[in-house]
Amino acid sequence: MSATQTTCSYDYQPFPNEEGRNSRQEHLEVPVFVRVLGIRPRARILEIGCGRGIALPAISQLCHPSRLVGIDIDDSLLVEATSNTTDIDVELVCADVRALPFPDQTFDVVIDFGTCYHISHPADAMSEIARVLTPGGLFCHETPLMQLLSHPVRWGGRSLPWDHVPQLLGGRRALLWSSRHRHADADADSEHHASLL
Repeated sequence: MSATQTTCSYDYQPFPNEEGRNSRQEHLEVPVFVRVLGIRPRARILEIGCGRGIALPAISQLCHPSRLVGIDIDDSLLVEATSNTTDIDVELVCADVRALPFPDQTFDVVIDFGTCYHISHPADAMSEIARVLTPGGLFCHETPLMQLLSHPVRWGGRSLPWDHVPQLLGGRRALLWSSRHRHADADADSEHHASLL
């Protein structure tokens, strides 16, 4: 395991560390999430907002990724994630999802267990997610219903700004989770859109 940690400034407040929630995520949510959204083995996977790293061991065990990276804006949570991921090969990076420190088309799968619902300027995050996905890559995320059930007050009825990422096309839906895939011609579409501005 390797970990890169730097100090990050942020507007996001971490969720409380709740053992019951952590256990449900690791043993129930992640296995169902991976299965219903069709995350394939050996993919290069990025989890945004990985926090304490609770989901990373289950993702590693179920997906056998060729590369697994967890990012969080809170370096103190990444310290906890380091101790929660000692038995897996994972890179932990202190980074803001709105300015990902990875080249274009780095990941086959980007996973979000709700981060984009709880940050300011989520359109910037969505653009960055689309940028780092390979053509045909999957963005797997929670739905508003999952947010309503998990964080009814904190969620505040927000939705994700899909109109800012036309290159992410609808995919599988499974009530609590959904996936979108990056259009294979997304780069050409982006260049065409930019030329119209």
